Amino acid sequence: MIVVTTNDLPGYRIVRHLGVVRGLSVRSRSLAGNIGASIQILFGGNISLYTKLAEDARQEAFELLVAQADAKGANAILAMRYDANEMASAVTEVLAYGTAVVVEESAR
Repeated sequence: MIVVTTNDLPGYRIVRHLGVVRGLSVRSRSLAGNIGASIQILFGGNISLYTKLAEDARQEAFELLVAQADAKGANAILAMRYDANEMASAVTEVLAYGTAVVVEESAR
């Protein structure tokens, strides 16, 4: 699966548009994780517990996005983006979305 953030794919032509696809991950921070992160906040710098949570959520959303595109018969996703929102205290959603398409290499 080719996944790009651009609206086109140089060297390929779009054969079919299959519509919007998305992957959604909703994650919560545990009480222990919040305590550990609070300690890291005291010292400043990167809060590795939250960084890992964010990376894991993005990876899961990305994998779900690709699976949905694959199920529709796509071989590429254009204009891929991430969005994240806090839904409730300690609950975050990460959305990966884009346009599923079928592409083929252009004649050279």
